[in-house]
Amino acid sequence: MNPDLWLIIVWIIIWIIVWYLVAKVYFMFTIKRQRSDAVTRSRNVVLGHVHEKIAPLLPNFPYSYKDLVFLWKGVDYLVLDGLSKGNLSQIVFLEIKSGVSSLNRNEQMVKNCVNQKRVLYEVWRNEN
Repeated sequence: MNPDLWLIIVWIIIWIIVWYLVAKVYFMFTIKRQRSDAVTRSRNVVLGHVHEKIAPLLPNFPYSYKDLVFLWKGVDYLVLDGLSKGNLSQIVFLEIKSGVSSLNRNEQMVKNCVNQKRVLYEVWRNEN
């Protein structure tokens, strides 16, 4: 066999091995970074949920704990401000956020609906 052909085959094999190792190191660091990011995001979500639950117990919370109704979907709390004292002054849709988090799409839609006064009160009876 031609010695030049052997040399070409050896160089091809070397380049394949080098590119394999480069790709392996690159993906190893990429996966490590992505896992770290996923852990951080997960931690933030869990801490946000905990904050939503304990915020009403903090001393500087503006509403009475007795006036809160926990909803969770779309809005965290419905505040019936003053109801526990027998003097309902306002109804508040309360979303609790921590850090720099912002409203998601659903929460923004709820906010827009309330701000545009597209809110109803209904009584539904199931009469058999």
